[in-house]
Amino acid sequence: MARGILGRKIGMTQLFVDDQAVGATVIETDPCTIVQIKTIESDGYNALQLGYEEVKETKVTRPLAGHFGKAGVAPHRHLFEIRIDNPEDYTVGDKLSVDLFEEGDKVDIAGTSKGHGFQGVVKRWNFAGGPATHGSHFHRRPGSVGNCVKPGRVIKGKKLPGQMGSRRTTVRALRVLRVDPERNLLIVKGSTPGSRGTILELGKRHG
Repeated sequence: MARGILGRKIGMTQLFVDDQAVGATVIETDPCTIVQIKTIESDGYNALQLGYEEVKETKVTRPLAGHFGKAGVAPHRHLFEIRIDNPEDYTVGDKLSVDLFEEGDKVDIAGTSKGHGFQGVVKRWNFAGGPATHGSHFHRRPGSVGNCVKPGRVIKGKKLPGQMGSRRTTVRALRVLRVDPERNLLIVKGSTPGSRGTILELGKRHG
């Protein structure tokens, strides 16, 4: 069966689970439409291409408009794929919704993390920094990064200042606390990547 859909992060809240208050993320999951069915014979693997958030035809490029027109479905803002084992059980135009999940399921959630711009090593990598007093002139700098004669270069992977966040991040095995099919809402325990409005990929874990 299909094990994934897209959703939009609404925000965070707090729920009582076993008489204990826990942080939770609320995700809005409008039904996803099957746009294309890929098989081993035609594409080399089995997968469903799903569309999320219907838009006007003028909001997509002409090649995408043709792709949606060939499938006979309305244009969508987002396209993504999920792997499956039984493509013959699905039809183009079918919809997958939040009822794929049940309370207690574990899900992997992927999305783009919050961007923090260019940051130094203290914020980006949690370096301790130098002394704050007693005449010290070394506070938030990274310190020595190179070598002398051998190898005579900065080692690849060295933790240095740079762009922080704004990259694909996956949080694994989050527990589903509530499922509300009527309002297309899913509530999971813990935090997920990104800020409010971030598009998230929700994948149900096997087993």
